[in-house]
This record gives sequence, C-alpha cells and structure tokens, in this order.
Amino acid sequence: MSDTTKNTSTLVRHFRQILLWPLQVMHARVREPHISKYWELLDAMGEQCPWREVEDEFGDPDDFQERHYKEFITFLPYVQRFLYGEGIGRETLAGYGKSPIRVYRRRDIAKMRAVLDDQAPPVTFEVAHVDLYFFYDIDIIILAVEFYANDLPLALAQEALFKLGRAYPAFWEAGGQGGQCPRRVEWLAATGETLAASDYESRRKYLNFVCQHRSPNVAAHWGYLLQPLVLYHSDREGMIRYRQIEYHRMPLLAYLSFDDPRVLTRGDFARLALITRSGPSDTLPYSEQELADFERRYCYDKFWNPADPALGSRYLCCGHAFVMIGKAGDRFFTDGDTGLLGQFRHQYFLVNLIAHFHKATLTLFSEWLVMAISQLDIHDVDSVKTFKREIRRIFETFLRFTHRYWFHEVSNQAQAKDLFRMLTGHLDTDRIYRDVSEAVKEMNQYLDSDGLRRQANTVVRLTVVTTLGLIATVSTGFLGMNLFDETSHPTWLKALILVVVLIPSILLVFYGVAKSKVLSDFLEALADERLTLRDKLGVLFKVWRKRPPKIP
Repeated sequence: MSDTTKNTSTLVRHFRQILLWPLQVMHARVREPHISKYWELLDAMGEQCPWREVEDEFGDPDDFQERHYKEFITFLPYVQRFLYGEGIGRETLAGYGKSPIRVYRRRDIAKMRAVLDDQAPPVTFEVAHVDLYFFYDIDIIILAVEFYANDLPLALAQEALFKLGRAYPAFWEAGGQGGQCPRRVEWLAATGETLAASDYESRRKYLNFVCQHRSPNVAAHWGYLLQPLVLYHSDREGMIRYRQIEYHRMPLLAYLSFDDPRVLTRGDFARLALITRSGPSDTLPYSEQELADFERRYCYDKFWNPADPALGSRYLCCGHAFVMIGKAGDRFFTDGDTGLLGQFRHQYFLVNLIAHFHKATLTLFSEWLVMAISQLDIHDVDSVKTFKREIRRIFETFLRFTHRYWFHEVSNQAQAKDLFRMLTGHLDTDRIYRDVSEAVKEMNQYLDSDGLRRQANTVVRLTVVTTLGLIATVSTGFLGMNLFDETSHPTWLKALILVVVLIPSILLVFYGVAKSKVLSDFLEALADERLTLRDKLGVLFKVWRKRPPKIP
C-alpha cells in the first residue's frame, strides 16, 4: 500500500475539535463608562437572548463527580480561585469569593454540517458545546465551540483542522470560493433545520466592508453564532459589540484516536501539529531544514515510543494548536470521565483557555495604548484630560490583570506544567507581557512626572504672587497704623479710600499671576549673586517684552 493510499484509508476512530475564538467586546455606546460585567447585558435581554449562564458544577455535592475533583486539583491554588472562586462563606465579601469567569451557553445548535471541498462529501459533526466566556473587568470574550465525529479518513480530519476555524477568507480562488475555507458550513438544530450558513464565497461583501471600515468582516455563520452580539462596524442594533483582535484562524484543540497511531508518518504528525492541509504521508508539509528540530519544538513525547505498545499517546503543540493522538483501543486514552479524553475536554482545555486569554488580553492592552496616544491632541485641553483618564484606567486595569489573571505556572502536575510552558513558549506571552508592562509603566511614569512638573510650576507661580502680594499687604498695613486719622471723614470717603487701595492690589495680584512665569525668572536672577545689577534689570525688562506669536 502506498503512502498516499494509506493517508486516505487510515481512519480517525474518534475526532474531536474545540475552537477558541478570542474577541474584544465593547459597549454599543462609545461614550459609556467602562463596563466590568458585560454578561449582565445578556441577562437583561431575558428570553430574547439565546445564551444562558452555565450553572456552577460545584453547587450541588450530589452532582460533584470524581472528574470535577481531578480537574480541580490539577491546578495551583491561585489558579483554582481564578477558575472556580473561593467557595461557600466568601460570597458576602464585596469583590471577592466568586470566580471572575462567567460562562454562557447556546443550546439551540445541535450539529454542524460542513463541505470541506468540492471532492469531499458533506460531513456532519455533533456539536457538544457552544460556550461564551466572559472575564470580569477585561474586555475580552472567548467563544468555544466543541464538535466531534467518528471514523473520519485522516485526510478529511486534516482538512477539517485546517479549514473549519476560519473567521473570514484570506483570499479567493479562481472559482470564487474562499481560499483555504470550507465550501459551506451550516449550523443545524436538533430537528435538522438549517439555522445559519457560511458565505465565504461572498467576495464583494468582504471587500466592501474592509474598504469602508478598515476592519475585516466575519463569515455569516460565525456572526449568527455570536448573536445578539454584533460586529463593531455592523449596522445592526446590539448592546454589545465585538471586533477581531488576533489572526483570522482560530486557535484550536484536537483529539484523534487511531487503531494504531504508530502507522502515522513524520509527515502526518507534522501536518497535524502545524495544522496544514492534507497531503501524502510520505512527504513533509515544509522543507526538511524547517522541520529539522520538529520533534524537539512541537512534540511532547513523555508517553510516546513507537517501539513500546504501552507508550502510545503523543501530544503536539505549536501555540496555535494543541493536538492529542492515541490508541482507540486504549481505555485510558478514550475514557471521557477518568481518561485522557476527559482530561482533554477539561484540564487541557482550561490550560489552553488561560494561555489564549493571556495573549488576547495583552494584545488588547497594546491596542488601548495605541488608541489613547493616537487620539491625543496636546493643544486641546479636553483631549489631554481624556488621555490622562484613559492611561490611568489602563494602568489600574493592568494591575488587576497582573494580580488576578496572570500566571507563569498553572500546575505542579508534571504533564499540565510542561504543556502550559510549551504552549506559552510558542505564544511568547512572557515577552509580550514584559513589553506591555514596560509600555504601561512608562506611560504612567510620564503622567506622574508631568503631574510633578505642573505642581512645581504652580508652586513657583504661587511664590511670585505671594511676593507681589506682600506689597499690597505692606500698603494696607501702613494705612492701618493710624498715621492718618480718617475716622472723622464721612462713610463714602472711607469707602472710596478702600476702593482706591483694593483695586490696585487686585490688579497687582492678577498681573502677577499673568506674568508669574517671567517674574519667577526675575526673582531667580535677583537672588543670583553672580549677576550684575544690569543683568538683573535686563531679566526684569523681559516682563514687558513682546513675545513673537506661536507657530501653530
């Protein structure tokens, strides 16, 4: 049997894929203050909203199973508090105790039917979950779609991994089909009714949208899935709007079981690890030089040895994708409760969710900083004030993100620990965090130094005004020494004397404020013993020297 034939005849006994789509969310009203709990807007819609909050599995001890227990103890305590909250007895404390994550689920989507290319028949996947993850005080949501099928040819599984997670086409083929996209994707109800379908072939739709809004559109079936959330530039009404924040290819997790995974070639593993399109098993998707260190960079082989039947599980990770491969006849690999399938759906799903949440949030902080600076007009007082408020908000939010959401380690269990390091290494989140942290701190330090500079200028001006005010104080004090007896004069004359003294004093103070900058230079020169009297008077005369107009 040739390698090409083997690629098409090798069956994936159980295929499962989870798509993770991080998005930025914002209130429909741009001028609305920052919202910490976007999910409350969904709750306010009532029965009109297709999303319903997922009940906490930790609520009823009778429903709490061993699977939940194993998932919980996988993570370190601070990650447990992030994922599950603090538990009973803490709910009464404001802002503490509950998990900052809220999960909402659609239950009207039962299946997904996909036509991957013109030569392949339609494939119907069972949809396990369609979930939407919200995070307190962070304008990031993650759409998670889990679906599965049995007995798929390996080539078809590779095409599904390569094509199904496309938010929009990158280009169009000569026939008008979306490049590297499925020919058609449909969401089906339990009755078999088509709820929504893709429109990757609508080339003009995507071109016009980008031309008009400088922002990409999304395929119709993905837009339907997120309703009532609407795209940022959409004409449709919606209290919550979203926009793409990363690449148009959604991160994914995949689980594949084979009768014998040892029949897979190095080319097969490379295509699965790097999520490339299908190809002959006896070839590599890239050059040999590019894949010279493939096993070291992308393979976790702690439980993989082709020569040992007991070690038949292989994990692949490139950052964009996390793939588990194992033997269909191995009960430990296929068990959905206590085996690796259960760990894939829960522990490893959460590991990937955290990593991609980190990267999306750090990208969002970079976006916020760029937007704040781009909208700054230093000649506009209101713009400067808005800029300062936005930078302060970003800094405060970043502090909360650092202390509540940011983890270098999520587990002390060797497998979860190693895979999280491998995943974050490919995503380069540590470097991105350092870059964002430095940028936020530099911006905040600038505001602090600017505030100190303004305070110093204010103190200088007050010093000048106080000095000039001494003249008025001495004058009024002189009049109050009873050197002149004005008590016998009529009231109107005494009032006139008061006005004659008061008005020049007020004018002197106002003039001092207006000329405080130049007068401060004169006072500094007056105290400088190195300067001659002529030099000091020269500085004084600058007070009345007309300055050239500022060039706009």
